[in-house]
Amino acid sequence: MEYTSGADGAAADFPGVFADLVRCETRLYNAVGDRLRERHGIVTSQYEFLGYLRDHPGCRVADLAAEFAIGVGATSKGIDRLEKRGWAARRPNPADRRSSLLALTDDGARLVAEAERTFAEALAELLGGALDAPALAAVAQALAVLRSALERDQVGMPTG
Repeated sequence: MEYTSGADGAAADFPGVFADLVRCETRLYNAVGDRLRERHGIVTSQYEFLGYLRDHPGCRVADLAAEFAIGVGATSKGIDRLEKRGWAARRPNPADRRSSLLALTDDGARLVAEAERTFAEALAELLGGALDAPALAAVAQALAVLRSALERDQVGMPTG
């Protein structure tokens, strides 16, 4: 079934686009996760959390939850798992006793640095192997525009 797009009036198969987008995301996420697990003993979500902690020192659980559009509870559990492995630590927040500031440990920093190459190589293989440079640039541009609009309007943010 085709629908009319509000942007330019052209016909678009929104359910088909949704299905392709979600299935591609799931397969990419799983494939990258398999590679990270095999080489570094972590999964994609752990890699993403570690990278965020590296790039945003002193962030809070709520900051990660907002970035990844997931619930605060799930984010906190993910940080708990990183803490148990010695890759992240919670520190008291001097500005707010109710929250903690997150820090990457030295072991966590080493791990994310090592895993970064695996992550980039896996994506280059998976995306570069299927799309030529112009197609990849077009996909990147389209997704950036869509993400920006969704984030601007706070669409799909979890409530808890």
